[in-house]
Amino acid sequence: MPITRSLTRSLTLALLALLALPGPYAAAEEAGSPASQPYDPLADGKLTREELAVAAVAGQQQLVKLTEQAVDEYTAGLGAAATPVPAAWMLLEDGKTIKQLNLDGQAVDAPANVKILMYRAALKSIARRGKIHAAVILYTGKVDADSDTRVLVIEHEHRLGISGNKIVPYQVEAGTVAFGEAVTRDKPFQMFYDDRGDLPASGG
Repeated sequence: MPITRSLTRSLTLALLALLALPGPYAAAEEAGSPASQPYDPLADGKLTREELAVAAVAGQQQLVKLTEQAVDEYTAGLGAAATPVPAAWMLLEDGKTIKQLNLDGQAVDAPANVKILMYRAALKSIARRGKIHAAVILYTGKVDADSDTRVLVIEHEHRLGISGNKIVPYQVEAGTVAFGEAVTRDKPFQMFYDDRGDLPASGG
């Protein structure tokens, strides 16, 4: 299994092809609203083809930023923790501020699978009130019950219509975490929408 020492760098490089798409984001900035009013393609509840292109790029950029910070903070203690506990981060509505979600002691004694459900429920409540743009939940596990291969799972969602799981095998060597090649899979929406049918409709 190929191992890389820089997970955040690989996550960023994986999106370079999408972020290199020409035109629409810059065009929207030129023709858009004043700097004090950040461009919001969901403001009218519809997405034109041009806005869909903008949304894809902007959403991926925000998810890269959120994921990088979450992974950096989560993996800082990954090598030392015998049983890493799930944790969650969110990108606030200003599109810049990233905060770790604190369950205020509610999940201290809960098993990992219950903590994940609690994070999803808390993030769903916040997302449905329009307080965040994106959210990630990080936790660890095994490929299967008979495998020794451990993986880091990054559940991620963005209100512009992105939802998936990034699964990354890892090893701990002398206290240092080494990551393998990440695999991304689609997943149902669990925070921002009930299903993909609730996504903002195209306005043409």
